[in-house]
Amino acid sequence: MTTTRDIHVPEFLAGDEFSIPTYRVLTQEGTLCEGAEAPTLERDEARAIYRAMIATRVLDERMMAAQRQGRLSFYMQCTGEEAAVIGATAALDEADMIMAQYREQGALVYRGFTFDEFMNQLFGNELDYGKGRQMPIHYGSRKLHYMTISSPLATQIPQATGYAYGQKLAGEGKCTITFFGEGAASEGDFHAALNMAAVHEVPVIFFCRNNGYAISTPAIEQFAADGVAPRAFGYRMHVIRVDGNDILAVHRATQEARCIAVEHNKPVLIEAMTYRLAAHSSSDDPSGYRSRKEEEAWREKDPILRMQRWMYDQGWWSDDEEKELQERLRREVLEAMKRAEKRPPPALDTLVTDVYAEVTPALQQQLDALKSHIRRHPEAYPKGARFLDPELSRTDDEGES
Repeated sequence: MTTTRDIHVPEFLAGDEFSIPTYRVLTQEGTLCEGAEAPTLERDEARAIYRAMIATRVLDERMMAAQRQGRLSFYMQCTGEEAAVIGATAALDEADMIMAQYREQGALVYRGFTFDEFMNQLFGNELDYGKGRQMPIHYGSRKLHYMTISSPLATQIPQATGYAYGQKLAGEGKCTITFFGEGAASEGDFHAALNMAAVHEVPVIFFCRNNGYAISTPAIEQFAADGVAPRAFGYRMHVIRVDGNDILAVHRATQEARCIAVEHNKPVLIEAMTYRLAAHSSSDDPSGYRSRKEEEAWREKDPILRMQRWMYDQGWWSDDEEKELQERLRREVLEAMKRAEKRPPPALDTLVTDVYAEVTPALQQQLDALKSHIRRHPEAYPKGARFLDPELSRTDDEGES
């Protein structure tokens, strides 16, 4: 039972008696901050993390260009937040569940999601695990323990609490991490999730990427308190604020958070202070709500540049390796995109499969009606969509397809 002191005159607390410090290990020059402990990250893991960061940046640059060329309908970048996402993922067990928002492709890159797998989802072709049912960037991978992304904001946060409760009952020493932005932390789902996690003591890490903007709404207009981190105290939850552009700080903080979550069945809130260097999405123009001067100031804090300097200082990376990696990744991304573009869309019948164990009469009737509609109006559908299954590909003219 928590002890309290009695008072006999009104005494109000505003919550501004203190501010939460930011944990930082690396300076922007790539050297250790004064008083910082030496990192536990070893050479091979550091190189794997750095490669994943570069691969994510290259993927984002290429796919945003593809969207601008009209080859892709929509895209969202992780640019500027690679250290927060990949640093946290690298600190987890590979079987820990990740429940992402929509800017965590770096987590998938680190866990081994291939460029072909990314492209199949982005183009919604026949090899897309979601069978073309989701818009681009809604990835998911059962084998990599990455829950399929859902568009509605913040829904993954309470789902993470529920999943982690199941992990606690299973007793296999696993946890769940859920990523979200500070804008999602303004949703009611956030508070419901934290309260449930604290009450039921489940192994979940709530990882808030505070990048300063909920699309165009600046953080100062979202909350009056000292960011998101202080909210943890309302639920008696462990919390840490970390420099989200400092890969070493993010990695160490998440390692410690995982120990708290798994060994003590206690939820943890991490607030990573970072910045979205790109637009919110391919549909957004950030020049309408933030200045170029602000963007340039944050570009100097680029998390990839900071880690690169540290890697050079350790003798773990070189200019030649950097050049080779950049060129190879750009080539691999373009080749994967070309392959994905040529693959046909999912068969028409997949619209109703994998929804129920057996296709229901109502779904079958809708599918039959759709096929009849396509037959009546073939001129209204492009050839790739017109012949989506063998039945529709047959024509009266032998040899046509």
